[in-house]
Amino acid sequence: MTIELFNTLTRKLEPFKPLEGNTVRMYSCGPTVYSYAHIGNMRSFLFPDLLQRVLRVVGGYNVRWVMNITDIDDKTIRDSAIGASTWKAEMGPQSDDPIDNLRRFTDYYSDAFISDLRALGIDPDQMVALPRATEYIEQMQDLVRRIVANGFGYVREGSVYFDVNAWSAADKYGKLVNIDFDNFQAGVRIDADEYERDQVSDFVLWKARREGEPYWEFEVDGHACPGRPGWHIECSTMEADLLGLPFDIHTGGVDLRFPHHEDEIAQSKAGYGVEPTRFWCHNEFLEVESRKMSKSAGNFFTLRDLMDKGFDPIDIRYHVLAAHHASVFNFTFAGIKACKKARARIQDYIYRLGEGEPGKEAVDVAAFRQAVFAHLADNLNTPKAIGEIFSFFKQYQPPRLNADTRTALLDFFREFNDVFAAWEFGPRPEVRLEVPEDVQRWAQERIEARKRRDWQEADVLRDKIQAAGFFVKDNAGGYELIKNED
Repeated sequence: MTIELFNTLTRKLEPFKPLEGNTVRMYSCGPTVYSYAHIGNMRSFLFPDLLQRVLRVVGGYNVRWVMNITDIDDKTIRDSAIGASTWKAEMGPQSDDPIDNLRRFTDYYSDAFISDLRALGIDPDQMVALPRATEYIEQMQDLVRRIVANGFGYVREGSVYFDVNAWSAADKYGKLVNIDFDNFQAGVRIDADEYERDQVSDFVLWKARREGEPYWEFEVDGHACPGRPGWHIECSTMEADLLGLPFDIHTGGVDLRFPHHEDEIAQSKAGYGVEPTRFWCHNEFLEVESRKMSKSAGNFFTLRDLMDKGFDPIDIRYHVLAAHHASVFNFTFAGIKACKKARARIQDYIYRLGEGEPGKEAVDVAAFRQAVFAHLADNLNTPKAIGEIFSFFKQYQPPRLNADTRTALLDFFREFNDVFAAWEFGPRPEVRLEVPEDVQRWAQERIEARKRRDWQEADVLRDKIQAAGFFVKDNAGGYELIKNED
């Protein structure tokens, strides 16, 4: 099945086909490991996971997926510095070596990140590499030398900068976003790793050593430049080394289009002579309760915060994936609860396919599969794919379906789960519900009141049961007590 993806580079939907054979080479911008990843970050990691799964399951491709870990930048240096309040006791005592402190600080948060990935159903083993920037210092230095030698970089006060003006005369700068060059300030240099879109100036490739910071020896164009890499140069070297240029797909959040991804394009072509990739795929922002997430607004959450509140990370995964990646996503607690119920409905349907005697009704499962996967192939349209499934549920219930249809549907849902990673297969697990003695007594008294046709007393008892967090489902055998998950 042909997959179509929106390409930020061309600003249109395009049929996707790998550059070489049946293997897709895909690079994703990963975390900066100076703290626990927040849920906005997590959307940027769930999106490429969904994409690579659709490429495998729906497209039938092999995928070589790389996600980097930024373990050196302004934030990791700041927060691992000697005496920083952000240092945790679990990292051990700080040493006099800034590189050692940086390594132990970022090791701690790298391990936390990988743990969070697994909790969200993202399998790091499906990646061919999770490279750390500090493992590629020599490759970064080589690329910086190439850029300078080609006339697109220069040294000032021990730092090396990319000459945007020189590059703009040779190629376009602003392929992912429209750049307003009326505000370009030739000769003005930006040392910060992150900056705003309106700061169109020369950006740093290599930053001069500062007192107390980690540094590596470096010589370029006859200048001694001890220091450390700028943020943008990191991805250019890791993707070239691990995937080769050009590769097929680069992913990231829309906030990375400029300057990070724009600078990647310029650096790679200025140094290696080729742009990094032909498909740029970006996911939109995440809001919380219809507001931009921020600590000051009190709506800033890490995955661990949400798990501490009792939310299942797979419900969070489903909540994020059920929205289209190209739309701004409103993350809400009510939305997680609604998605928990929706996920449970699909899980119940899967269990019911293996329960009871088969019926006689046959269904064209191949056509159903085609309809669902066609939505996934259409720029990963998960809302429509899920809607197709719930429309199917309205028409076809397991007790009526014959054995062949049930088997085919189970095969389909296993494939679908290879994309969503949200359901289990096999017999329904036995769940022992612990019901307080008072609730059990009220339920029995309610049955007796109903037998006496004392409806008023039965309603009073029902309300007491509900207030205790349960509700009563009457059936032919009497009643069943069910825990109210809300």
